[in-house]
Amino acid sequence: MNDVAVRPARDDDLGSVAELRWQWILENDGTPTTTHDEFLRGFVTWARGNAASHRCIVMVRDTMIIGMAWLAIVPRVPTPRALQRASGDVQCVYVVPDDRDTGLGGRLIDAVLDLAHELGLERVTVHSSVRAVSAYSRHGFTASPRLLQADLAHSTS
Repeated sequence: MNDVAVRPARDDDLGSVAELRWQWILENDGTPTTTHDEFLRGFVTWARGNAASHRCIVMVRDTMIIGMAWLAIVPRVPTPRALQRASGDVQCVYVVPDDRDTGLGGRLIDAVLDLAHELGLERVTVHSSVRAVSAYSRHGFTASPRLLQADLAHSTS
């Protein structure tokens, strides 16, 4: 694990990050609705256009990107106590299959939380897969009875 660096993604990393996202969908029995090349171009364009609100952390071994994590930054309504407020949402934490279950995912989680702390975010949430809940718990995430969600993608109304 000492041969692995964790750092903010650079512009020239975005194609490799897009490739990880493509692989993730294929691993999880996803059926792409676009071609591989269209996705890579669209992903890189999206990442560049959303760089202020979505920060990417990458994990690199030698010159190969083997993992990623995203922090979505959401401005919050000001209060009389704080005019500048924001929260974060951890998204798309992924480590290539050969390097899973080695603690590398935890390093990505820690890096995202460090970034959130540096940015002064009030809280950070994550919508986790069942498999990853224990990893997030080990890194300080707890369940909240007050955090509710509406799944609009599956809504019937």
